[in-house]
This record gives sequence, C-alpha cells and structure tokens, in this order.
Amino acid sequence: MLTAPIGPTLLRLAAPNIVSMVMSSLTMMTEAFYVGQLGTAPLAGLALGFPMMMLMGMLSAGAFGGTITGAVSRRLGAGDRAGAEEVAVHAVLLMVVLASICAAVFLLFGRSIYGALGGTGAVLEQALAYSDTLFLGCVSLWLSNALAGIVRATGNMGVAARIGVMGSILQVCIAGVLVFGLGPFPRLGIAGAPAGIVISSTISTILMLVFLTTRCRELRLHFTGVKLYWAPIVAILRIGGLAAINPFCTLASVLVITAAMARFGTDVLAGYGIGARLEFLVVPMIFGLGAASTAMVGVHFGARAVARAHTVAWTAAGFSAILAGAIGLVASLFPGLWANLFTADEAVRAAARAYLQTVAPFYAFFGVATCLFFASQGAGRVLWPVIAAVVRVVVIVGGSAVLAGNSGAQPAQYFMIIAAGMVAHALVTASAIRLGAWTGGNRQGATR
Repeated sequence: MLTAPIGPTLLRLAAPNIVSMVMSSLTMMTEAFYVGQLGTAPLAGLALGFPMMMLMGMLSAGAFGGTITGAVSRRLGAGDRAGAEEVAVHAVLLMVVLASICAAVFLLFGRSIYGALGGTGAVLEQALAYSDTLFLGCVSLWLSNALAGIVRATGNMGVAARIGVMGSILQVCIAGVLVFGLGPFPRLGIAGAPAGIVISSTISTILMLVFLTTRCRELRLHFTGVKLYWAPIVAILRIGGLAAINPFCTLASVLVITAAMARFGTDVLAGYGIGARLEFLVVPMIFGLGAASTAMVGVHFGARAVARAHTVAWTAAGFSAILAGAIGLVASLFPGLWANLFTADEAVRAAARAYLQTVAPFYAFFGVATCLFFASQGAGRVLWPVIAAVVRVVVIVGGSAVLAGNSGAQPAQYFMIIAAGMVAHALVTASAIRLGAWTGGNRQGATR
C-alpha cells in the first residue's frame, strides 16, 4: 500500500469490497421487494423503519467501523502490531456497549419516534414490527461491522468481502422464508426482513471472529488476559463520536423530507421511500472504495507519508464520482427501472420517478462527499467533512421550512432541495481537504 501504484492498488483493495457491497445492495432491494408484496401499508412502514436500520449501519460500519479501520491501520502503518491489537480488542468491547444503548433507545421509544415522523394506524404498527425485531438483535450487526473494520485494516479485504457476500445470500434466503412463511416456518410479515439481518449478521460475526483469533497474520484478537485502558476507548469515541454526526445529519435530512412527504399522503410517502432507497444503496457501493481509502490513508499517515495519502484520497474520490454518477445517470434517464421493481401502484411509481429524475443526476457529488469522509477517517481528521454534513442539513431543513410555509408547495420542490444539499456537501468537504484540513494541528496525533 505504501509503494505500489495508487490507482491499481486502490482498485485491487476496493474490488472485493464493491462486490460485497453490491450484494448487500441487492439484498436490501430484495428485502423491499418482499415487503412490497405485502401491500402499501407495510411498504410505507418500511419507509419509516428503513432509515433507522441505515442509521445503525452507518454508525456501526461507517462512523465507528471506519474509525476502527483508521485507528488500527495507522498503528500497523507505524509498525506497532501490539498497539493495533490493543485498539482492536477495545473497539470490539466498545461496540457491544454502543449497540446496547442503540437497542434500548429504539425498543423503549420506537412508538414515539415513528409517530413523530408521521406514522399512524397500520403504517405505524408495520414500522414497529420491523424496528423492534431489528433492534432486539442489533448487537450482532454492530459486532459484524466492527470486526469487518478490523479485517479491512489488515488489508484482508477479500476475507471481509467473502464473509459479507455469504451473509447477504443468507439474509435473502432467511428473509424470504420468514416474510412469507415457507414450509414449517411461520409467516412473520414485515418482521421477517429484519430477522434475516440479525441471523445473517450473527453468522458473519462468528466467522470473522474465527479469522481474527486464529488465522490473521497481521494481528490476532485476544480476549483473555487483556488489560483494559481508557485511552484506546476515548480515542475511538473522540473520532467516532465526531464522525457519528455525519450519519445523524443524513438521518435528519431524511426525517425532515419524510415528514414532509407524509403530509402528501401514503402513496407519495411510499414512492419517496422507494426513490430515496436508491440513495441509501449507493452508500454501500461507495463504501467499497471508501473502506479501501480508509485503510490506505491510515497506513500512509502511520508511516508519515501524508502527501501520498492525499493522492490516495483524491483518486478514490474520482472513482466514487464515476461510480455514483453512472448510477445516477441511469436512474434519472430510466427511473422506471428502479421504481417498478417494488410496486405496481402507479401513484407510488410516479412519486418515485419524480424523486429519481430530480435527485439522481447529482449522485456524483454524493459519491465524492461520502468517499472523502471515509478517507478522512483514515487520516483521523473528520472535523471538516462533518461540518460539510451539517451544511447539507442546514440547506435541506432551511429549504423545507420555506416550503412548509407555502401551501402550494409540491414534492418535486423538496426533491430539488435534496439535490442542492448534495452539491453543498461535496463542495465544502473537497474544498476543506484541498485547503489543508488534514495537515493542520498536531500530525503526531493523527498517527495514533
């Protein structure tokens, strides 16, 4: 990673991640298809519950998982294997605690949360059926993402990808069986989809634990005779907690628009949920490149090769812009390819098409901002990418507030605000890094 050509090395590391994330995306598409067969109320309930699942995924895999990858890779880049192992053990224990807190919040206050988002009647009950099942077993998802972050930090992207692909295949099969109640298994309806996530994540966790405790050459995970210290936990919380603002900003944006769409009726809400789901599914694909850039940038910062770390980040961002931009171009030109997958209701399809035609052309900006956020985790410098995420929220919330005062506002106007937020997010992030966001302050702190 320190000496080979950057572009080919980045693609070699990213390729298995991208394959795994594409499988993950297809899995979530299949989940939506399953729920779509249950009717409009479950599909609208999924539109409320799915962002919470994505929030948990972005926190565990993105904010804290990426922070773990960056912290471990910086230690390995500096030649400190013992330090890398220490960080890894403390990270796993911390993720169990964070998962427990996450579960408690949604299990205790889920009805209030989804009710505040506009969920009522059958839609609210469907959202709760999805959410309660998911958060009862969410520790497995947090652990699998934490362990995958450690595996990626060692450069074993293929191992994490193979386990991820296997988990996706299992999730599709298990969810299908439980949603519809095939054979001796009960029909759980919408609750079968998150049950598939929990079961497949548990299996993935076990497989990655076996690899890290018995087969990984770069480090070994040991849980016996380990002395616990506050310093590694505080370091992860400091960067991961700041990075966590990013997914919360994404969630805030989604919630503001979701609440607005709910006022236009169930058909528009369900259609928006289908359209926005594509944006959420672009994230795992960009994560393939982002995870590779996190590890590469982290190793370079650990080795004090900061200038080359910048080149890695810009190369990854360019690849991400091409990938996300291509998806957005196809979706905007042929929105029916996506919208028609999930429902036969023409009113729902029309809302989804309107979203994609307005927002999808700007996915290249979304790809740049997302990838540079992951790269910044490798550098241990996430302040400006987080500020950029806040700017995006300000654009969306401010624009939505203006439209809320206009009785004649239409859904398409809200979609234009989402697109403007994407552009602002990318421009602020890229400008900050270009102007030295990674090189200010104490460089020694960035390597730890």
